Amino acid sequence: MAHISKRMKKGRESIDRSKRYPLEEAMGLAVAAPPVKFDETVELAVRLSVDPRQADQNVRGTCQLPHGTGRSVRVLVFAKGDKVREAEEAGADYVGGDDLATKISSEGWLEFDKAIATPDMMSVVGKLGKVLGPRGLMPNPKVGTVTMDVSKAVQELKAGKVEYRVDKAGIVHVPIGKRSFGAEKLVDNANMVIASLVRAKPSAAKGNYLKAIAVSTTMGPGVPIDPLSVKATAAA
Repeated sequence: MAHISKRMKKGRESIDRSKRYPLEEAMGLAVAAPPVKFDETVELAVRLSVDPRQADQNVRGTCQLPHGTGRSVRVLVFAKGDKVREAEEAGADYVGGDDLATKISSEGWLEFDKAIATPDMMSVVGKLGKVLGPRGLMPNPKVGTVTMDVSKAVQELKAGKVEYRVDKAGIVHVPIGKRSFGAEKLVDNANMVIASLVRAKPSAAKGNYLKAIAVSTTMGPGVPIDPLSVKATAAA
């Protein structure tokens, strides 16, 4: 049997596992759990009534969090010509072309969190698929990271644009900020994510789309959320 720390045990005692809490109350319980020595990330987990094995039910998208993620995002841009300067002025941490691709492929260099590419660089970037793909770092036009508007893409990622994708179990996990944000800002971010998920609902999805929702801090217990308490906001 896995050992449960005193802090986790105390946190669980404040949560009624048989209950589904309104979003605001659940967030309050999550951030009120016994503290740790670092500023924990708060994550939203949403189970959807989709079958990810079916191509027409593979939910994927992006969402701009109104209060950001609370973490510094290192952005790499594959570009050439005028787009190099545009990326640098927008605040990209690394900008280049073949030089960066070689550094990644030959040295295993991956000191960045997000990658953007202009369409004319995809012949170079495409060769890095086996390295970047499994790590979720491959630029993709569907989520706005293959674009000629590199300035906008960089600024959005720096400001807290998050990407989500349903996993094999039909669950979407999205970081919505830091515990230090407080419940009110985290509720704003959570509502934005849920609204985005509702907009991304596949037409093939059947039944109750938002099957279950929970929020948790890095080291804290999950707090169940009543899907009905967020649907009105998400649909607005």
